[in-house]
Amino acid sequence: MSAPLHFADAALKWSSAACVTTAIGLATWGAVSDPDSLLHRGWARYCGWLESLLYRAFVFRRGQPIAIGQLLALFGVAVVAILGKVPWTFTAMAALLVVIGPALHLQRTLRKRVEKIDMQVEGFLVAVANALKSRPAIGDAMASVVNLTPNPLRQELELVVKQMRLGTTVDQALLHMSARVGSKPLDTALTALLIGRQVGGNLPSIIETTAAAMREMARLEGVVRTKTAEGKAQMWVLAFFPLILMVTFNAASPGYFDGLTDSVAGYVAVVVAFGCWGGSLVVGRRILAVDI
Repeated sequence: MSAPLHFADAALKWSSAACVTTAIGLATWGAVSDPDSLLHRGWARYCGWLESLLYRAFVFRRGQPIAIGQLLALFGVAVVAILGKVPWTFTAMAALLVVIGPALHLQRTLRKRVEKIDMQVEGFLVAVANALKSRPAIGDAMASVVNLTPNPLRQELELVVKQMRLGTTVDQALLHMSARVGSKPLDTALTALLIGRQVGGNLPSIIETTAAAMREMARLEGVVRTKTAEGKAQMWVLAFFPLILMVTFNAASPGYFDGLTDSVAGYVAVVVAFGCWGGSLVVGRRILAVDI
């Protein structure tokens, strides 16, 4: 093919791809911008969900730019797949990564944040108990321990204090904090605070007892985690070793397992073997899932 024809063919291909991409983009934008369309409601719901994740991670940004970036990336993947003749498996993996990548990153960030907060709850309870000995009001006690608490729990406490200063009750601010963070140890600590506040009595002593119980619970969880680590490693070996063994035997002796596919008895043996393999994984997982 001569150079002018090759250039004309490439220009036609790129212009066609640009026209198709522009048409799809305009059609999508028109559907999204219509307030009554189903796509617009789904778009708004997705952007709101992203903003809720960002808000919980204390990243005060809108979710719409992230969603627009995902949409543009999907268009880019489609154009590269059409013009570059990329295998459909790589295209599907790239599109899946664009779709679920931001959400997975945000959820991983939130999970790490919650883990850090879990480690800070006991110290927070002890600090509140000591502050209540000189300040009987829970709101004043929490405001006094904000500067003593490291991030990320400090950010949550600062937000609680701001909400109380704007007129939110102590109970509502603490309940909002519990729902926002989603930490079981923090839920336990805040429940002890709220119940102790409503019932009355020696609240600092109640909080100190709760902190001691949570400390012991954390110690027991560490012991259980250590004792079950070897069992979990054995379960992973049990999960992957048969597959590795099959691949190795088939590579060393091609057709080694052909006898299992030549008769009904062979298929039955394969089904029974895989059933026993899957059942052993389920039983092992249930045994190792120790709940304190």
